[in-house]
Amino acid sequence: MTVRDCTLNIHTKDIHEGMRVMLEAVPPTGQPPYPPIYTYEWKMDGKPLDGEKIDPDARELMWDTTGLTLGNHTLEVEGKLKPGVGGHPDELLGKEIAVVGPRGVASGSALAVTMERALDTATDDLALWVTIRKSTEALDFQRYSDFISLVLCDEPASERIGHDEKKMRARYTSLQRRRSLPFNDTDAYRLLKVATEAFLVVSCGVPLANRSFDEHDLKHLLENSCTDGKVNLEKLWQRYLVKINGTDELTLPYLALIAKKFPDEGFKATLGAEIDGEQDRAWGQHCFGLLRNKLLEPCFIELIWCYWYEEAMLTQTINVIKRRFQNVRSPLGNDPLANLEIDPLRPLNNLIWSLINDEQHWLTLPRRAYEYDHEYGMSLTGKAVPNLRPADSRSRFLEAFHTLLRIAHQFFQQDDQTTVVADAFPALNALRQVHMILSEGGSNQIGDMPTMARMEMLMEQWLLARPEFREYLPTRTMIAYPEPWMDRVDAMKRLQGWTDVSVIHFRDLARYGEQIVLSIRYGAWSDTNDPMRAKGWLRYWRPEIQAYAHAYRAATGVDLIAPDRPVDATPPSLLLSSRLQKQLAAVR
Repeated sequence: MTVRDCTLNIHTKDIHEGMRVMLEAVPPTGQPPYPPIYTYEWKMDGKPLDGEKIDPDARELMWDTTGLTLGNHTLEVEGKLKPGVGGHPDELLGKEIAVVGPRGVASGSALAVTMERALDTATDDLALWVTIRKSTEALDFQRYSDFISLVLCDEPASERIGHDEKKMRARYTSLQRRRSLPFNDTDAYRLLKVATEAFLVVSCGVPLANRSFDEHDLKHLLENSCTDGKVNLEKLWQRYLVKINGTDELTLPYLALIAKKFPDEGFKATLGAEIDGEQDRAWGQHCFGLLRNKLLEPCFIELIWCYWYEEAMLTQTINVIKRRFQNVRSPLGNDPLANLEIDPLRPLNNLIWSLINDEQHWLTLPRRAYEYDHEYGMSLTGKAVPNLRPADSRSRFLEAFHTLLRIAHQFFQQDDQTTVVADAFPALNALRQVHMILSEGGSNQIGDMPTMARMEMLMEQWLLARPEFREYLPTRTMIAYPEPWMDRVDAMKRLQGWTDVSVIHFRDLARYGEQIVLSIRYGAWSDTNDPMRAKGWLRYWRPEIQAYAHAYRAATGVDLIAPDRPVDATPPSLLLSSRLQKQLAAVR
């Protein structure tokens, strides 16, 4: 086979005037296209072809056929070997091919017409949605498990950890020197706790200044928005950030509005505590001030993530195991865990021993329940939940949030019709309402409760993912769970007679609910009247909104987007309790 055996690919079936066609020159067999050893010249009827170069060597070409006349044309590609690679530099790789021009439309025949949605101007808050997505994905359990395996099990670093590995290791080393437990034989558990804290602190903190975006971010944005490919995320991000109280420090517009309430207070790192070995030198002079990291590196974590895992019976599963570990009998007539024996020859035994001893330092169920109600008006139901007497409850959150989801679904239906310009103003008003309710609950424990609860539940997931539980709990092998701890929770629910709703649905509610709520809380919705921002928000978060609505229906039985029903604001815990009672009645 000689170098003249070059082939030409045209990536379309029929060519009509005005189309954009991808052309590709395929080198001879055995000659890889990279590194390039050929240069190419494209011609149309003997004249140079106008096109947009895709690759530096012009092996691929995007051909704009605007102005193409009727009839047959000759398209050819001439390739030459680069000097110094052997052969003859002037040897050609040309091959001619006939291209058919546009076909006319006969009188009275049908003409197919298609309409596409017009491209919208990219709003600067699109960069915030991308940042929130990246932050929440950085807290993924698989990434957390990889880091724990790295520092505790001495396994190779995973690609999922990425460039944060050095930061996590440094924070882990720093915290390891400062964290201790007053119990003997708890070193493994202490290191697990320290590593979890290091992972969470590094992964959730988002430095706002000099933030960079990669090709994956841009690709995902273009797939989930109606903007052209010329979007520059870095420029959008810099345009979106604003200065704080006349300083050069940049933060989110929402946080800047809050900081304006304290124009006479400066910034502080922390109140006299040591951070990574450096003392806050301004402590003795400025005991008051705005915490710098809260404004410049906000932690994108929402407590609603923990709420849905609480309803998934994650914490209850660990509590049952801890109770059996201490030889406490189940309140059920026949103890389903009577034969659960966690031998001391493997690490899980010592980890659970240490976890029980450290229980006094963990958040209690009433503590979490009060905060769920304070931030979202979402309560817990069960024998272990006391009668709550909240001082401040977000009783209007569920109605406002579910109304937003329904309006979003109506927008999607209109937006799918290319003959209709969907109105985003109702969604903008709904976003403003939910944002206001979330802002009202943004005080007291909101800064620390989500972080602490997230840290504890990540540790519970990691413990359940331990291979020892494959022997202790009868799991179903043929169900493809996204994360290794999930089958253990579903197995425990079957043993204890709890809800039969799969933990996968609760995982979707936690993951997508957190992203949606974060985008509403930190978006500057109270300071905008532009429906284009709401339209961009709806289109970007459409997969998450629809997935959340589906998971909510699968878990609670309530369809949030049904147009012929009033908006359901019943607390999810009551809906889940009602489904459980029906499930138990059917079994009886």
